[in-house]
Amino acid sequence: MKIDPYLTFDGQCGPAFQFYAKCLNGTLEAFLTFAETPACNEVPEDFRDKIIHARLAVGDQVIMGSDCPPHQPYEPIRGISVSINVDRVVEAERVFNALVEGGQVRMPLQKTFWAERFGMLVDRFGVPWMVNCEKDQ
Repeated sequence: MKIDPYLTFDGQCGPAFQFYAKCLNGTLEAFLTFAETPACNEVPEDFRDKIIHARLAVGDQVIMGSDCPPHQPYEPIRGISVSINVDRVVEAERVFNALVEGGQVRMPLQKTFWAERFGMLVDRFGVPWMVNCEKDQ
């Protein structure tokens, strides 16, 4: 069994997933707009360029997402964070600094009693992240 996060956005899924692909050295495996699906005529014309499904592969993991359809109200993420675990301190620092660009640090990346580095942030799209490096391999 795998558990894959699925993020929803208020019209910012496209820019968010392009940003995540760059920050996480991932590959966008799917990046479909509403215009590219049979649902095209069911959404307003100005919404057709929004993302109905994105899939970002990072190693053997994936993060998926979409923009909320116009008939479903968008609700910001609460009570959850996307957690990233890396093997090297230098990678924890790179990922943390990339994701926080234009966002907000909630806890600086630092040594803790359980990890060589741990930090929390909210990115420019409002998604909370935790970056953890338990031991520097």
